[in-house]
Amino acid sequence: MSTSHIKRIVVTERSVALNDQGKYIFMVASHTTKNEVKKAIKELYSVDVVAVNTITLPGKPKRYRNTIRLTPTQKKAIVTLKAGQKIDIGR
Repeated sequence: MSTSHIKRIVVTERSVALNDQGKYIFMVASHTTKNEVKKAIKELYSVDVVAVNTITLPGKPKRYRNTIRLTPTQKKAIVTLKAGQKIDIGR
């Protein structure tokens, strides 16, 4: 049940650079709390989570023909793991 909170792992140049510090970035559902993220990561990857920081990204206006619409609001979670633990992101 808690795995539905995690949408995907973010693999960008900036997020991969954080992996050396034991930090990983995930896109999560907008209603997800930090404790739910912590439990889901522990269940999915069998690692110990030290801290979770969340960021809510507001939707951006995008123009399509003569109408302006907002992209959906998204939420990111930056997960810090216990020292010496890693998540294989399949690079």
